[in-house]
Amino acid sequence: MTRIIAIANQKGGVGKTTTAVNLAAALTELRRKILLIDIDPQGNATVACGIDRRTAKPGGCEVLLDEAPIETAIHATQAGFDLLPGSTDLTAAELKLMQGRARETRLKEHIAKLGDRYHSVLIDCPPTLHLLTINALTAAHGVLIPVQCEYFALEGLSGLLDTIKAVRMRLNPRLEVEGLLRTMYDSRNNLGNEVSLQLTKHFGDKVFRTIIPRNIRLAEAPSHGKPINLYDRESRGAVAYLGLAGEMLRREQTRSAGKPAHT
Repeated sequence: MTRIIAIANQKGGVGKTTTAVNLAAALTELRRKILLIDIDPQGNATVACGIDRRTAKPGGCEVLLDEAPIETAIHATQAGFDLLPGSTDLTAAELKLMQGRARETRLKEHIAKLGDRYHSVLIDCPPTLHLLTINALTAAHGVLIPVQCEYFALEGLSGLLDTIKAVRMRLNPRLEVEGLLRTMYDSRNNLGNEVSLQLTKHFGDKVFRTIIPRNIRLAEAPSHGKPINLYDRESRGAVAYLGLAGEMLRREQTRSAGKPAHT
């Protein structure tokens, strides 16, 4: 069965899109068939995959508004995974959805039409908790939360966790926290180390063992329209995301065996 994972955090600049694109590429390297959905109106994941968000039509907007079948809006990327592109048109789509039927479940309905074509669907969410993000959470089995190890990290989590709880109660009882991913980590920073310890204390096994380091090559890759494994596969960032993909697959195998998902 396809596992759907929303990558979300209401706080911007935490490595959400970087994680979505590079995790998709890393899982593809491990022979998984992946669809990445860019539901963020900024369209940064689309650009980071080397696709022009202005000309990639139809895209997520047309799919959400039932103007195009999802199969016709999926684009192949040079990294080997598929992409449903996003653009600023998603802002207009969100406004129209507010007046429409089944507004929270529209994305879920369209993903279901793909059947079991993919091992995993990753959804890059906007840094807000509005209707587009609610659509992603309603469609998802799990939420992967990138967390930058800085002063306001834990404070920023509370709103998202409250939203996850509300969605679970009202729209999607199967929704769970897939895991918290520490990003932009610098071991020389005492505050970063302290926040990392706090995350582990509060969330235990929900915190991935894999840590994404602060890495200049990761920051450069999107401007070249490439995931890190195509831009510099020997970099610390590329190695870290491949490690995250492996850790997620091990958790998946543990879940399938009916055991607690310890890492």
